[in-house]
Amino acid sequence: MKKIELEIIALSHSMSGTQSYAVVLGEVNGLRKLPIVIGGFEAQAIAVALERMKPSRPLTHDLIKNFTAAFNIELVEVIINDLQEGVFYSTLVCINDKQTAEIDSRTSDAIALAVRFGCPIYTYEHILESASLVIDESGTPTTNIENTSTTIPSNPNQALINKSIEELQDMLNEVLESEDYIKAAAIRDEINRRKK
Repeated sequence: MKKIELEIIALSHSMSGTQSYAVVLGEVNGLRKLPIVIGGFEAQAIAVALERMKPSRPLTHDLIKNFTAAFNIELVEVIINDLQEGVFYSTLVCINDKQTAEIDSRTSDAIALAVRFGCPIYTYEHILESASLVIDESGTPTTNIENTSTTIPSNPNQALINKSIEELQDMLNEVLESEDYIKAAAIRDEINRRKK
């Protein structure tokens, strides 16, 4: 089967619940988007890597990267290879000096590792056909989603628009102290948008 490369387009709160987040993967050189609902810990792990933040101690996915580096193992690609009853399944393709191994993984963990290793994320046509969104020229999403638990993510910056830069800076300091890196990234982006 032909693999289709994806890239991370967005990471935000999901409208399906307060403890849920959505990572949106976009088809490279295409219009389809693949929204995947993930947990808060995994969303934070992805946000930390995307924003190149340095926590005081390594997070679980950083530990895995350090462990694999110590034994000369490299993650070369992530493949989102199945969708069953709304759950995405993924494989980590790893190599070392002697062999290649494919390791089963939760998709959220696979994405968090892909960001850390800088490796590509792929899926297959049948998954995009059954679970992708296409944003038309008017900005309206059309969906192919069938029997999945994914939702279109809401705008994480909406609540920040009415805050002053001073209030945003105070909020940023608070969320960094509590290590909520997803909120920190959204607040930082809003501050940077206003400074432009």
